[in-house]
Amino acid sequence: MDRARRRCAPWAEDGVHGRAALPAHRSLREPLLRAPGAPEHRGGRRVTSPAAPNGSTTSEPGPALTPAQAPSHPGGAFAPLSVTIFRWLWLAGLVSNIGSWMQTVGAQWFLVEVNASPAIIALVSTAAAAPVLLFGIPAGVLGEFANRRVLLIVVQSGQALVALSLVVLTASGLMTPVLLLALTFVLGTASALQLPAYQAIVPEIVPRALIADAASLSSIAVNIARAIGPALAGVLIASLGIPFVFALNAVSFAGFLLVLILWRGYKRPVVDREPFFSATRAGLRYVLHARVVRRIYLQLLLFILPANALWALLPVFASGSLGLDSNGYGILLTALGIGSVGGAVIIPRARARLGVNRLVMISSAVYGIGITATALSSSLWISLPILVVVGVAWIGVIATLNGTVQSFLPVWVRTRGLSVYQMVLFGGTAVGSAVLGALGGAVGTVPTMAWAGGLVVVTAFVLLVRPLLSSADKARAVVPVPLTDVPPVVAPGTDDDTEGGGTQAPAAASREPDADSATLVFVRYEIDDADRERFIELMQRVEGSRRRTGARSWDLYDDRERPGFLVEVFRVGSWQEHLSQHHSRTTGYDTEIVDAARTLSRSAPTVEHLVSARRD
Repeated sequence: MDRARRRCAPWAEDGVHGRAALPAHRSLREPLLRAPGAPEHRGGRRVTSPAAPNGSTTSEPGPALTPAQAPSHPGGAFAPLSVTIFRWLWLAGLVSNIGSWMQTVGAQWFLVEVNASPAIIALVSTAAAAPVLLFGIPAGVLGEFANRRVLLIVVQSGQALVALSLVVLTASGLMTPVLLLALTFVLGTASALQLPAYQAIVPEIVPRALIADAASLSSIAVNIARAIGPALAGVLIASLGIPFVFALNAVSFAGFLLVLILWRGYKRPVVDREPFFSATRAGLRYVLHARVVRRIYLQLLLFILPANALWALLPVFASGSLGLDSNGYGILLTALGIGSVGGAVIIPRARARLGVNRLVMISSAVYGIGITATALSSSLWISLPILVVVGVAWIGVIATLNGTVQSFLPVWVRTRGLSVYQMVLFGGTAVGSAVLGALGGAVGTVPTMAWAGGLVVVTAFVLLVRPLLSSADKARAVVPVPLTDVPPVVAPGTDDDTEGGGTQAPAAASREPDADSATLVFVRYEIDDADRERFIELMQRVEGSRRRTGARSWDLYDDRERPGFLVEVFRVGSWQEHLSQHHSRTTGYDTEIVDAARTLSRSAPTVEHLVSARRD
C-alpha cells in the first residue's frame, strides 16, 4: 500500500468540532408552479459542507424549531396538507390509488368469474408485491441518485400504457388468468421503481415534525382509495363491465402525471455519486448496522406475513362465506377504508400519548383479533363494524412504522433505506399472500384467516419482550466534518508525534489519492487503565457508527510499541466514500457517539490514512 500518512486535527474523524453554521428553516408554503430558476422549496434546513465540492449542500428534514423560526402550519393530523406541493401530490396520488384499487378489484373479480382457485386469486396480491422484493434495492439506488421527479414521470407514463393494454386485451376477450397476472406483475414492477423515490421526496418537502403525520396521510390516501375504489368498481363492474374499470385506472394516472409535469421548481438533491454496486452495499450496510431501523423492519415483517390473510382471502370469504357479489365485496373494502381514514385522525393523538411501541403493540393485537372475528362472522352487518375497527388498527401499525423510519433515516441513505422498507412490506405481502392463499385452498378460507389472526396477536406480544428502540434522543441532521489535512499529503518519514508537527513534503512528493482507492483509517487514543473497560464499551457503539457510514471492516487494537494507546482501524471502500463520511454521512447522533469515546483519551486522538497504491 502507498502509505500516504495524513495528519488530521483530532476532530477530523469524530466530527465534534468545526460544525458549519446552519441557516434557519425556510417556509414551505409556496405555490405549486414556480418560474424556471426560482429557488427550490425544501422541507428542512440546508446544510453547507465546507468539505463538499462547489459548496454542495444536503437537505435534512426540518428540525424542531423555535417559534420564531417555525413556519405557520395548522395543527393536527392534516397539518402536512398546508404544504402546497405535498397537498397536490397527495390529491393526485389519491386519485391514482382509487384507480389502482378499482383495477385490483377488477382483476380479482375477473378471476372469480372464470372460477379460478383461491390460490390463483391470492396471486393477484403476490404479482403486485413481488417486484418490490426483486427490484427494491436497485430501485432505491436509482431513486437516490436520479432526478426523482423525472423518474416518477417516466414510471407513471409506463403504468398508463400497461393499464391501456389491460383494457384492450380484456375488451377483446383475449385476457387469460396468466396474462392478467403477468401484466399485474409489470404494474407492480413500475410501482417498485417509484415507491422509494416518492417516499424520499416527502421528508424533503415537509418539516421533520410533520413527517409522521405525512406518512399517516399517505396511508389515508391509500385507504380512502380503498373505501371509494372497490365500492365504485363493484357498481361499475356490475353495470359496465371489467374493461371499463381498467380504463378508469388508465385515466387515473393522468392527474398524478400532470402534477409532476407542472412541478417545475424541483431540483434533485446534491449527492455524492457512487458506483451502483458500492451504493447498494452502502445502503444495505447502513440498515444492517442501524439497530433502530433493523428492529422496525423485523417487526414489520413479523406483522405483515400473517396480516395479509385479510387482503388475500377477503374476496373468497365475501363470495363464499357471506354469499356476496362484487358490490358486496366493495362494501367490505369500504368499511376497511372508513376505519383507516378514521384511524389517521385518531393515531397522531394516540402516538403522542402512548408512544410508538405501545401504539404498534395495541394496534397489532386489535388487528389480529379483528381478522379472527371477521372469519368467524356469517353476517355482513356483523362483519362491517369489525372491519372498520380493523382498518383503524391497520393504520396504527403501518403508518406508525413508516413514519418512524422516514423520520429516522439520514438524508444520504434515505431512499435506499426506504427501498428496504418497501422490500420488507411488499415482499412480506407477496410471500404471505401466496402461502395463505395456498392454505386457504387446502384447509379452507375461514380456518386460515382465524389462525392468521392469532399469529398477528402473537406479534403484538413480541413487542413486550423486544420493544422497538426509541429514536427520540438521536440527532438525525447531517453534520459536515471538515477534512482539514487534504491537501497537502504528508509524505512518509515526517515527524508526526506532535500536533501539526513534521515538515511538509516537497510538492513533487505530494499526490492526490485516486478517488476509487481503498482506504484504511487509523485513530489513536491514549487511555488510562482505569478508563479502559469503559472506553472499549463505548467503542462498540463507535463501531456501529463507522459501519453505518461506510466502514467495511472495523477493529480495535492495543499499540504494542506505545503502552496505554489503543488504535481504532477501519477500512472504507474508496477515498471518495471516506470523504463522504466527512461531509454528508455523519449525523449529530454519530458525533455524540464518537465524542463520548474521545473524551476518555488523555491526549487529543491522532489520525492517519493509508490509501491503496494498487490500481485495478
